Amino acid sequence: MKKKNKDNKKNKTVLLALSGGVDSSVAALILKKQGYRVICVFMKNFSDIKNKLTNECNWIEEYKMAQKIAAILELPLIKLDFEHEYKTQVINPMFQAYKRGITPNPDVTCNTIIKFPLLWKHALNIKAGYIATGHYARIKKTKRGYELLQARDKKKDQSYFLSELSQKDLSHTLFPLGELTKIQVREIAKKHRLPNHNKSSTKGVCFIGNIPLKSFLEQRLKQKPGQVLNENNESIGTHKGAHYYTIGERARPTSGIEIHKQALSQKRFYISKKDMHANTLIVVPENH
Repeated sequence: MKKKNKDNKKNKTVLLALSGGVDSSVAALILKKQGYRVICVFMKNFSDIKNKLTNECNWIEEYKMAQKIAAILELPLIKLDFEHEYKTQVINPMFQAYKRGITPNPDVTCNTIIKFPLLWKHALNIKAGYIATGHYARIKKTKRGYELLQARDKKKDQSYFLSELSQKDLSHTLFPLGELTKIQVREIAKKHRLPNHNKSSTKGVCFIGNIPLKSFLEQRLKQKPGQVLNENNESIGTHKGAHYYTIGERARPTSGIEIHKQALSQKRFYISKKDMHANTLIVVPENH
């Protein structure tokens, strides 16, 4: 009796998260070339942020680009709405945590409880054998299970954001860009005339757009100016609110931390401790 090949065409349907960015677009292209039956899905998770110039919701702009890419690659595109789940399970708990002085990374939480489990749930509904994303990371199957590895491109490695995925998650997930650099990805996109080949990478909170995290937090958490102290408990500067900052973060003006000139001495300072009750930050110089 002929042994059934797990990787035959019938079982090579993959549900790929297509965001409108160059990474997921090239991931879709690669999987198609590898013989997978690729079904693209666009996730609408947040609609509160708008483009200041067009006044159009950010997700609509991204969705239009995803539609263009899917059409060029001749792939089907589905739109799924996970906004309620994203707000109630990721965004609202994030604000509450920051208010208490805890600083979770919303991208990690989003991947763990929204993106990967909900994608897989839909994949099962359409009888897909895999899900895939444009993350820069790699998965290795070993005798002990599945290992999550850094991407070849260490500058773009995103394994940290995937660090809480389970063995089950990893067992049916594909990361087509794990062996590539960002430069190579852009070259592939340009070669295949994808309109987003030179599109800027998104910086900010997952699914929200190009808005700095602190600016986003300020929408609900008001500024509460306080003192910046050195290790001797001496005031050497000011900050906008202890709830905005993370242990280990560099103290710099761009994040709202001002260190007095006489204390700087060309040193870089990093946050070593937060006192939420006193609303103070304790900073120490680099290599402390």
